[in-house]
Parts: sequence; C-alpha cells; structure tokens
Amino acid sequence: MTQRSLHAAQILWPAFLVAGLLEMLVFAWVDPGMLQIGSWYPDADTVYSLTFLAFWALIALATAASHWLMRHDEVGARRIERRVRRSRHGHAAARP
Repeated sequence: MTQRSLHAAQILWPAFLVAGLLEMLVFAWVDPGMLQIGSWYPDADTVYSLTFLAFWALIALATAASHWLMRHDEVGARRIERRVRRSRHGHAAARP
C-alpha cells in the first residue's frame, strides 16, 4: 500500500463510519418522506443517499484538514530541530 493510499484510507474510512452513525442519529428523528425542497418531494432513498454523501464529504474534509495540519506540524518540528542542531554546532565550532 502506498503512502498516499494509506492517507486516503486513514481519512475516508473513519469518515464513512461516522457519516453512517450520524445518518442513523439524524433519521431517528427526521422522517425523510416528509421532506420537501421547493415543489420537489424526493423519495426516502434519495434523501438517505444525498444526506449520507453530504455527511461523508464534510467529515472527510474535516479529517483531511486535521491530517494536513498534523503533517505540517511534523515538518515544522523537523525544521526547528535542524535549526537548533545547526546553531548548537555553529556555536560549538566558534568556541576556542
């Protein structure tokens, strides 16, 4: 498994599970047969599908943002470590 596909799995699989749980919670209280968008009365399967995809996309975006921030934090930490090591070596070399 490549690094990119591993990252995609780490983002999409938990988002899929949480979207499923969130959909169950929402539709425990909301009857999809009673929903109306303008003059359109979508059938229940359409409402379930669109809602699940919307939940999945939003949760995946939030998870991807967290993943991106964590990776950039690691890169920043490595840069700081390198700067600290360089400054320590530079000061040690300057001493008589």
